[in-house]
Amino acid sequence: MSRPVFTYQARLALDKAGCDALDAYARIHGRMERSLFAALRSGGDANKIKRDFLLRFGVSARQCNSARVELQGKIASIRERQPELLAECKERIRKAARVIAKFEAKAPGSNKLHQKKRRLRNLEERRAGLLRLCFGGRKLFRAQFDLEANGYADHKAWREAWRRARDNQFFVLGSRDETAGNQTCQAIPRDDGTFDLKLRLPHTLADQGKHLTIAGVRFAYGGDAIRAALGSGRRILSTTASGRSVVKRTGAAVSYRFLRDEKGWRVFASVEAQPVELTTTRSSGAIGLDINPDHLALSETDRFGNQVDVWRTDLPLYGKSAEQAKALIGDACVELVRIARERGKPIVLERLDLRQKKADLETADPRRARLLSSFAYRKTAAFLNAAAFRHGVEIIEVEPVYTSVIGAVNFARRQGISVHQGAAYAVARRGLGLSERPAVREAVVPTRNGGHVTFALPVRNRAKHVWSFWAGVRTRLKAAHAAHARSGGLRKPPAPLLPETRALGATWTLPAQSRHANRRQHCSAGVVEDLPR
Repeated sequence: MSRPVFTYQARLALDKAGCDALDAYARIHGRMERSLFAALRSGGDANKIKRDFLLRFGVSARQCNSARVELQGKIASIRERQPELLAECKERIRKAARVIAKFEAKAPGSNKLHQKKRRLRNLEERRAGLLRLCFGGRKLFRAQFDLEANGYADHKAWREAWRRARDNQFFVLGSRDETAGNQTCQAIPRDDGTFDLKLRLPHTLADQGKHLTIAGVRFAYGGDAIRAALGSGRRILSTTASGRSVVKRTGAAVSYRFLRDEKGWRVFASVEAQPVELTTTRSSGAIGLDINPDHLALSETDRFGNQVDVWRTDLPLYGKSAEQAKALIGDACVELVRIARERGKPIVLERLDLRQKKADLETADPRRARLLSSFAYRKTAAFLNAAAFRHGVEIIEVEPVYTSVIGAVNFARRQGISVHQGAAYAVARRGLGLSERPAVREAVVPTRNGGHVTFALPVRNRAKHVWSFWAGVRTRLKAAHAAHARSGGLRKPPAPLLPETRALGATWTLPAQSRHANRRQHCSAGVVEDLPR
């Protein structure tokens, strides 16, 4: 299994000559990358294209390879997402068509109907599945069609911004068999903790020198990791297929990306992470995580699957910038990993597919749609995996099917916790491989206004997997919620619980945990038989 790659950044202090050199390098790299994309789409031979580009752009073979690898990464990212996007489009088209049919019957000629039809046409165009790559960004490209609203005096001003956006970065590919992990850009450590970067310029910039030296680069984080990667280089004696002895270099690859923003140039150094000793064990229990659009719900269990603790971490991402969202998610993930390491327990989360959630946007109310749109599940999972790897915390991924239903029916009322915390509890127990059989005969599930819906559970066929039972429960739960909403139950004060419902362990004190709840062991006994009759 490949180790993760961590990236660290630093702001560069450059004079005018240094800025001009990096600007010129970025222009060459940008033109080469765009020309390479056009040549490959037209079906050209990769080797012939490379030979032509070396002469045409005046670059080294390694610099040409950097542009190729960067372009291949962008294309691979699109290709990887394309099947998921196509499946998502099909589902959203189906739902959009259903919504349009309803609007045509209830509100013909309305603005909502018009917008839904436009949305349907856009989705059908996207379903064509053509590879699209806009260098510079679609948002900036479309800004030319309304210059005044986007802050441009004329088209010339927009074109200047467009060109700068297309040529604002370049990538320098590293390799473990090269000096200091990179042939084109080499970092030289200094005693004060900073680095000197020696960047080889393309041949066409010979008038600015062969190399550009950037002194005193300080990485706020990751300096030790970069220094360790630079110091890992070794020379080893190897034998070729013909029997000739050769000396080879081996070490750690260090790749660099130079990026220009409003304040100037930054450099990003990427190194392969070193393995860390595991500090958690499943024999201590687990911490289940349920990721939601506006918060993280967490539930801690012991090794038998009994609930030990529950808590919630708010993530108000809606309306935040990308950097603000990253900061909020990063802080939450670091804190969760710290808790998991202190308690010696792995973190369990769902391997979630967001296609269905995004398809639900077509029928969701505006507030719910906004929350789902800003739902940063992948980013949260990526941050959590990175933080856990650094601190030796095990991450267990489980299938997400029916965890929300199990949490709502089995645990929410009985444990005095929220539905989301119940889902986190179900996730933790699934990560430990514990039972998921029903714990009640009649479901009492809380609603958003503090009320509840009640329905009888279907008969379980023990010849089938328990998930087939929970599929039937989910159908009944959806029907119960729909009937509750139609009756106006979400707008009324919650009705009092019936005596027999209280006997099932239901309670209105939602934030509190019922007393002695953890003394009931759910993993061993047949809990249905223990219920009051």
